[in-house]
Amino acid sequence: MTSSLEIKSLIEDIKEQVLYMQELGVDSLDIQLPPLAVSEPALQRGAPAAPAGKSAYVVPEEPIYKKNAPPTAVPVERPPTDLSRLSRLPTLANRQQRITAPEIRRESPKVNVPQQSMAKEKSESVLFDITKALPDVNETVAQIQSDIGDCQRCDLCKERKNIAHSTGSLNADLMFIGEAPGADEDLQGKPFVGRAGQLLTKIIEAIGMTREDVFIGNINRCRPPGNRQPTPAESAQCKPFLFREIAAVKPKVIVVLGNTACQNLLETKVGITKLRGNFQDYFGVKVMPTFHPAYLLRDPSKKRETWDDMKKVRDYLNQVS
Repeated sequence: MTSSLEIKSLIEDIKEQVLYMQELGVDSLDIQLPPLAVSEPALQRGAPAAPAGKSAYVVPEEPIYKKNAPPTAVPVERPPTDLSRLSRLPTLANRQQRITAPEIRRESPKVNVPQQSMAKEKSESVLFDITKALPDVNETVAQIQSDIGDCQRCDLCKERKNIAHSTGSLNADLMFIGEAPGADEDLQGKPFVGRAGQLLTKIIEAIGMTREDVFIGNINRCRPPGNRQPTPAESAQCKPFLFREIAAVKPKVIVVLGNTACQNLLETKVGITKLRGNFQDYFGVKVMPTFHPAYLLRDPSKKRETWDDMKKVRDYLNQVS
């Protein structure tokens, strides 16, 4: 039997994800859920009708297992989910933040980069068995970005203003990878120049570096409409160029910011809250998953965890320098 604490936990999870989707500009969800199994005898006995706008949960007067024949499932329609209504649900204090992203389809990069294999999941983390290093390449970041050109490879080109190419030191030991450009990035054609970018600059400076010392990019270079999450197909068009840039720069550490960047780079379905704080491997490069600065603006309480992650990055770079 479901306890009240489990119900409250479920409500909290729903609220967190609703707030996250609203932040992306999603106002409603039109999802067809599986029909509820309601016995015909119960309906025929005149079970009370559900109020307007409510799901019709009908409970039979007699246990189903006492019937000689299994009941016939009767579809029960549910109304579309109103996100503004769900976002007002009560919250629980001091719960661990858990925001999940839609499943990211595993797609191989369309470049000459060795394919990584995934080992078994261990406890709260995922380790990747990478036996090969980044390939030696004879191309520069400028050549890679020239190959992108006036990109028309996916539908994001229809509404973007500018392509936000990766920027920074071409010999950087530290690289940051985010999800996709926002409104400010779309206008300026540079990654992380808005409010989230200003916070990222402070994070970089807090570990004794500057933006000029690091390399910064995104999984996608064009802004998705309404700041929505890029689709797997859209990310698949952009990722190969990012992989080529990583091979050209050869950083010692990559910090992936948020679920989308983490799941695309490491090709995993595990959420950022489980992976953050633990180094992963990408073809011999250390990868530190942590929260996206935009998320920290919405929930400043997570800054402490992000700072702990960045101290590990700083300490590792000091060791290998």
